[in-house]
Amino acid sequence: MKNYTVKRYEKNDYTDWNAFIGQAKNATFLFHRDFMEYHSDRFQDYSLVVLDGEKWVAVLPANIVGNDVFSHQGLTYGGLVYLEKIKLASVIAIFKSVLSFLNANKKEKLQLKLLPSIYHQKPAEELNYALFLAKAQLIRRDTLAVLDLSQQNNLSKLRKRSIQKGISNDFVIKEADDFEDFWNEILIPNLAQKHQAKPVHSLEEITKLKALFPENIRQFNVYENGIIVAGTTIFETSTVAHSQYISGKEDKNELGGIDLLFYQLISETFKNKRFFDFGISNENQGRKLNDGLSYWKESFGASTIVHDFYKVETSNYSLLDTVLL
Repeated sequence: MKNYTVKRYEKNDYTDWNAFIGQAKNATFLFHRDFMEYHSDRFQDYSLVVLDGEKWVAVLPANIVGNDVFSHQGLTYGGLVYLEKIKLASVIAIFKSVLSFLNANKKEKLQLKLLPSIYHQKPAEELNYALFLAKAQLIRRDTLAVLDLSQQNNLSKLRKRSIQKGISNDFVIKEADDFEDFWNEILIPNLAQKHQAKPVHSLEEITKLKALFPENIRQFNVYENGIIVAGTTIFETSTVAHSQYISGKEDKNELGGIDLLFYQLISETFKNKRFFDFGISNENQGRKLNDGLSYWKESFGASTIVHDFYKVETSNYSLLDTVLL
């Protein structure tokens, strides 16, 4: 089995890293260093670069806590990122080299949250197989509610009635240039009241990210008589439109505004995307399901894609030595 060189990412690798992400078959804009580093004060970076001689063949966006390395905890998803031409046997060898490097540097465990398959530009589940070979433990499984927009998706009767109600109530759907109204008037108050929580991104952070990735981060709001009553923040990749935040004024949600918003996004704005991802409806590390929220997403025709999280002992690199026949 071929041995690869593994090294930690350094600041002078910035240009090469981003160029590699732009060519990979299983990467999105979240892996660009500008996105990864907007919250660098919260995470100790431990990203890795895998080389064949001088040539980059894979990267691992990651951070470190104690003696454990994580798929970057500031990102929704992660895992080993590699080029289309990299074959299965090579990914196994690359993953062995990563585990061996971590083990030699006294890192005991690697926790990986994989990139869901809908975000792949081409099929890219080689790492899933390598994790199986290394006896990785599945520690969490979230469920994404996903629409395949290349297929016919049937709205439930309830959603159809609600969408019609939204039309009758003269709600107006607009794409906004900024996030201030949605964050301050809708999202922050709702999260505080319902969950005693704050958005993952502050208003300052999401505004900065929008400036860095204007084609990928978009805000759509619902207005009644010129006043915002609901909205959603969309993270757009080459294959997926993902609803990062969804929120509305509680006394307006029964009037059809949010349903009208999503109907327009699905049927018009993002109709040429391959997938629309409503996101998860899980709590407690995937072990609880918000049934009402899940049902609402499914009533648009969405069905389930799983998002898996694994933990593997770095000493298990030796298990990959005898895999290839």
